[in-house]
Order: sequence, then C-alpha cells, then structure tokens
Amino acid sequence: MQLEIRPDPSEVGRARRWARSRLAGSAIRADESLAEALVLLVSELVTNAVVHTGRSAVLRLVLPEAAPGEPGELGEPGTPEETTVRLEVDDASDLAPVPRCVDDEATGGRGLALVDGLADRWGWSREGTGKRIWCELDRCAEREETAPACGSVGGAVPYEGYAYEVV
Repeated sequence: MQLEIRPDPSEVGRARRWARSRLAGSAIRADESLAEALVLLVSELVTNAVVHTGRSAVLRLVLPEAAPGEPGELGEPGTPEETTVRLEVDDASDLAPVPRCVDDEATGGRGLALVDGLADRWGWSREGTGKRIWCELDRCAEREETAPACGSVGGAVPYEGYAYEVV
C-alpha cells in the first residue's frame, strides 16, 4: 500500500493519519508501542523527504494482515506474535541521507538519529533518479516474563543473577 506525498509540509500530518488508518486492517493494534513507533518513523521520514528535497515523495507500508478472526492481544488467535513492519519513502533527490550532529539548542537535525534509535534496521538505496529510505520494526514473541521485547534498546536485563545493559 502506498501514498503519494505532495511537496508541502502539511502532508506530514496526512501521512501520519494515513499510516494510522492502515493499521486498522493489519495485525498491529493501534495502541501497541510498535504502532506508535511506526507513526513516528513515518513522520520523520516523510518530513525529511518533503523538507530536504522540496519534491513529491511516495510512502509505502508493508504491514502484516490480520488472520481470520478479530485481532487481539499477543498470543490470541488472529494476531501473529512475531512480525516485521517495513516503511519506505521514495523521493526524487539522489543525495544520500546524512545524519547530522547538532547541539542541545538546535530545533531540528535529529530525524535520522531518531530513526536509528527506533528502527531495528534502516538504510537507503538509489532508485531511478532518486532514492529510497527504508526502515523495519520487529515485533517478537516474548520469551520470558522478565526479558525485553526483541529489538528493544536500553534497560537492564537480568541474566544469572546479574543485570546487563542492552546496547
């Protein structure tokens, strides 16, 4: 599924609304953290495409379809416990995305750092006369009650009586 984005900053809000509406027919619940991260990543990547290129873009989402029956909590019928969500934004600029180092007072320049922190994987490739920036988010079944969800970053993880920081 895809959405054409006009070169107008107001399109970022439309892209977020569109992404939320696509979640309704997927196996991802709108109130789970994966959905919230996905909408934030949509916002960041569409903003970058619109603001930095000044040209149209295309937003694509690859979401898992809900199995027959109502989607529910993890572990309930109709909801896959392990899945990957992919987000792609194609724009007409052939310039590589460049993460910026900004000081504490800057009001922008942190978008790719945010993508790097939220996504399990991300990258870019040249496509025709432009480029595609993509990222993926994983939802994994919890293995133990005390273990963090797959792909999570930060937080102490107990292991044989010791706590290790996941980095």
